[in-house]
Amino acid sequence: MKRIILILIIISGVLIMVKNSYSEDKILKATCHGWYPSTGNSLKKMIDSFFSEIDVDVTQTPAALIEPHAGYVWSGKTASYGYKLLLNKQFKRVFILGPAHRVSTDKIILPESDYFQTPLGSIAIDEQVKSELLKTDLFTASDEAFYGENGIEMQIPFLQATVKNCKIIPLIVGSLDKTKILKAAGILKQYYGEDTLFVISSDFTHYGYNYGYTPFEDNHEENIRKLDYGAIDYIKKLDSDGFLSYKQKTGATICGYIPIAILLNILPRDIKTEVLKYDTLGQMRNDFSTSVSYATIAFYKNTSSSQVTDKNLSEEEKKSLLKLSRSVLEAYIKEGKTITPKEAGIKLTENMKQTRGVFVTLNKHHKLRGCIGDIQPTRELYKAVIARTIDSAVNDYRFPQVSKEELDDITIEISALTTPQEVASYEDIVIGRDGIFLIKGPHGAVFLPQVATEQGWDLETTLIQLSLKARLDPSAWEKDTTFLTFQAEVFSEE
Repeated sequence: MKRIILILIIISGVLIMVKNSYSEDKILKATCHGWYPSTGNSLKKMIDSFFSEIDVDVTQTPAALIEPHAGYVWSGKTASYGYKLLLNKQFKRVFILGPAHRVSTDKIILPESDYFQTPLGSIAIDEQVKSELLKTDLFTASDEAFYGENGIEMQIPFLQATVKNCKIIPLIVGSLDKTKILKAAGILKQYYGEDTLFVISSDFTHYGYNYGYTPFEDNHEENIRKLDYGAIDYIKKLDSDGFLSYKQKTGATICGYIPIAILLNILPRDIKTEVLKYDTLGQMRNDFSTSVSYATIAFYKNTSSSQVTDKNLSEEEKKSLLKLSRSVLEAYIKEGKTITPKEAGIKLTENMKQTRGVFVTLNKHHKLRGCIGDIQPTRELYKAVIARTIDSAVNDYRFPQVSKEELDDITIEISALTTPQEVASYEDIVIGRDGIFLIKGPHGAVFLPQVATEQGWDLETTLIQLSLKARLDPSAWEKDTTFLTFQAEVFSEE
């Protein structure tokens, strides 16, 4: 009997071991050996020494950071200016966006693993967010892409030494065009909030023959600094288009320029920006024949602003609003009646009940078929969608009413707007990010944020076209004109 019990115990133990081996979490281990100390004690000691040597206002909590990613002996102290702000701060999750140094892709790559391990231990990857992102065609998963990827790995020990009990979402960002940059920003923007931090990993100018970049041959320190701060000026204005154009015009070798451009399209207009530290390898070694620039830039929410905070819609909420709009359109055109969300099979959420401005756009074979909306937030979002869907179908004076025969050829696009804010000058307007409301005397006209991008217009052309739309002289925008700007969450049946 004892023998039978012993055999059963052994079998049970084997089964438990087999079960555990199948359920074991996958761990992505650090591979950037030599970039920082290889033991936990020495690594923690180095980071603590950085913090002890610098002075920053730790009462401030950043919503986002741009951080360098060279070996700690070169860029670690610069990076510490941002990370010291995180000491004793709480974040539920931290997104880390870095460039693809070692793989070629036009997507954004997530790890397959559940944890990322450094000498300071393991940190969890947010599985829920990862699962949500992988449902879109812009994101893919690969552990192999993270092997030797310093852009991501250099940030993680700093996070482990500062932010406790957070989860990370490491993202290797490939070669995205402007359309994909805006799409990525739109997807990630739904996570922007009090419990989330965005860390953008990027070095700035890489100068020297070994980098294939020598736009000047004298006054190296002065010219490199001028080149870097030209880019930083666009970053401080949150001007993604201007930043990308500057990068293309100068050829500036900013490795993380695409992640930076994504961030600039995520952040709200009233964000406050501070350059915490700027340094160069050339200055450290007193040799500018080869130099890399490092900058730590912090972005703080403007807590003194009276701007209304519009909560981002989830993907499911966007789908529900499109379904509501489609149901309303078909019921009104076919039966002449206005249906309720309940009749459309829509369950309303608190976000869908926000008081927000909205535009509903109808397109037929990719051409405008009707577009009417509310700039100012005057009613609940779902109610505005219902009303403006009907108006776009039957009350847009530019088009005849939509017929039953056209319904299958029409696609619906909804733009949920943030609260419009007046800007000091048209120079503060950022094409691709801002919708524009031009007001001059009794005249006014509006362009949604996507209009200028779709038409390929620069700022001046956009303002000329907006003036003409307001039935004004083409140059009316140049003086004595008020501009309100807003942003939009744009989503469509396509």
